[in-house]
Amino acid sequence: MVTSPGSYDGPVPVIEQLKADISAAMKAGDRDRVTTLRLVLSELQKAEKEGEVDEVAVLRRERKRRHEAATAYREAGRDELAGAEEAEAEVIEGYLPAELSDEELKEIVAEAVSETGAEGPADMGAVMKAAMARVEGRADGGRVSAVAREVLAG
Repeated sequence: MVTSPGSYDGPVPVIEQLKADISAAMKAGDRDRVTTLRLVLSELQKAEKEGEVDEVAVLRRERKRRHEAATAYREAGRDELAGAEEAEAEVIEGYLPAELSDEELKEIVAEAVSETGAEGPADMGAVMKAAMARVEGRADGGRVSAVAREVLAG
């Protein structure tokens, strides 16, 4: 169930929620939000057409692109463009499921280690596969990997 415009946390497909939020943003005259939502909607529709069904993965990819662009703009001294990219990333984050806390993530990784019988860094692939299946898009792979390395090392 969607609790507020731009805050996705329920059964309404993200594409349908985006369409409704675009309409609301247009009525409110929020051109920047409309532009961002249209770009995200386009990417989701393109992914759907190509057979990619993981909406969360598409949203995470788009958010990551915005963060990378913001970093590049900041390094080039273009703070106004970096700010625009960060604002777009923030809009996209509203459609992503809530991130796992560090404690929740450590617990999931520990369960994956136990389940796979992993004993050290050589078993990282099996642990990552099991952990990522449990994470269900609520944590970035890099974050999961860092926690897995920590758990396997200690």
